[in-house]
Amino acid sequence: MRILLISDIHSNLEALEACLAAAPAHDVVVNLGDLVGYGASPNEVMERSRALGTTFVRGNHDKAVCGLMDLKDFNPVAALAAEWTREELTPENLEWLRAMPHGPVDLEGYPGVQLVHGSPIDEDDYVVTVRDAVEPLLMTPARVTFFGHTHLQGLFETNNVQLEAFRPAYKTVGQSEISEFPLRKELRYLVNPGSVGQPRDGDWRAGFAVYDSDSGVLTFCRVPYSLQSAQDRILAANLPPRLATRLAMGR
Repeated sequence: MRILLISDIHSNLEALEACLAAAPAHDVVVNLGDLVGYGASPNEVMERSRALGTTFVRGNHDKAVCGLMDLKDFNPVAALAAEWTREELTPENLEWLRAMPHGPVDLEGYPGVQLVHGSPIDEDDYVVTVRDAVEPLLMTPARVTFFGHTHLQGLFETNNVQLEAFRPAYKTVGQSEISEFPLRKELRYLVNPGSVGQPRDGDWRAGFAVYDSDSGVLTFCRVPYSLQSAQDRILAANLPPRLATRLAMGR
């Protein structure tokens, strides 16, 4: 069975459509949160995501937009974008966002696999370094945890004695590419498929991943998208220009 893993779309419709167009055949879609925030297409992204019949966990921007998280925890630009998004969303989408499940949640039909936005310990924690990954990996019972939040594509693995990190290496800056990584049954993993709508690893291309539970192979993917169109939408919405320019930098 193949699981399509998407996360941190952040209202970037162009990036989402590029990922879905490039994604191989799959059996289930998992969305790891932060559908909204930053970008200028929140309703379109939500409606497209909901139509996929995906399994969801909420992100911190999802919570902030629908009033479940205080905006004082956000920087001024992120808070402004959250307020703008709140005003833009339809009442139906806003209510649906408010009802998104709190992670971690078990992925139905896939024993040993769980989903969370930030960390299995705290949905808002950032797991960026090996040190950050130690406690979540040692405390969670799941063999594989899929998470988002950091916008950094890669994974952490442990045998309960040693812990290592892996970041996919790509050869181009503007083409579609994949990087395969076999998940070993005797190890446990924290896996981040990357950010669809706002990568922060210096690569502007949209990121996602596919996990084949039969073969155990995880495939990281990067795809180009209509960057100019996404930027133009942000500027036309009178959102801070920084939200448009940072897309090109992958930061």
